[in-house]
Amino acid sequence: MSTPYAHRVQSPTEERNPRTTRIDLVPTLEVLQMLNDEDRVPPDAVRAVLPELAKVVDEAARRLAVGGRMHYFGAGSSGRLAVMDAAELIPTFGLTPDIVVAHHAGGAAALARPSENVEDDPAQGAREAAAVEAGDIVVGLTASGRTPYVGGALRAARAVGAFTVLVSANPHAQLALDADVHLAVDTGPEAVAGSTRLKAGTAQKLVLNSLSTALMVALGRTYSNLMVEMNAVNAKLRGRVLTILTEASGESGEECARALTEAGGDVKIAIVALIAGVDTEKARAALAVGDGRVRAALQTLGRASTD
Repeated sequence: MSTPYAHRVQSPTEERNPRTTRIDLVPTLEVLQMLNDEDRVPPDAVRAVLPELAKVVDEAARRLAVGGRMHYFGAGSSGRLAVMDAAELIPTFGLTPDIVVAHHAGGAAALARPSENVEDDPAQGAREAAAVEAGDIVVGLTASGRTPYVGGALRAARAVGAFTVLVSANPHAQLALDADVHLAVDTGPEAVAGSTRLKAGTAQKLVLNSLSTALMVALGRTYSNLMVEMNAVNAKLRGRVLTILTEASGESGEECARALTEAGGDVKIAIVALIAGVDTEKARAALAVGDGRVRAALQTLGRASTD
């Protein structure tokens, strides 16, 4: 007879870590040193999957450039990380909220007050994936690689022709069969067995940061390593915009403020106008020709960029 406690195949994250079996016996400093030692693992584990991640970025850029969207699906810690990544793209890169969308099992209520049982419902994942279209990309996040909610979403997305990606900490993840690309970030056993908010969560955040940032670069939402579509909605960000303009153009703060005002607050137009020495209308026209990319606009105007 099946019970809620039936045996299942363990994920590597659920195995006992031989390096931390005495974590409850040692002084606090040693506990922290153990945790810190384990925290050194995720960056190298992520580096090992960069070739596959590059394929995901290129596919996402191709799809978003022609109107597609990127959807994240996750539960628990994975879902919260996805929500944070999607939300931060809005002010950082001027992205509208409907382009990168995070779906978290249990919805907004489960972000602050955990509702762990909702991740066991594949039908809920499939229902939320009803918004996915053939031109979209779907990224499922589950450390164990078996979360039913994520599986339901991946299968529904694949059925309509979307490009599907699984991010897990399990090289033998069950849900890999439902993904076009499996980013198996092998972080091994957690310092506290099964606590995937630790190494696995860190690795997932690194993957999401890298995926979304590289995607924004590919879509021309940076110039050099500067943010040029940032929403300057507060004093801190307005100051940062002026810093970006002075860094990009080498002009004074006063000149940059003037150019930004003439550009109606559009950072890209102001940068092109400042570097190329043209008025706002010519800068806007060059950006239109260059598909909104600063370097392409400068090339159109016969000016080399300064970076």
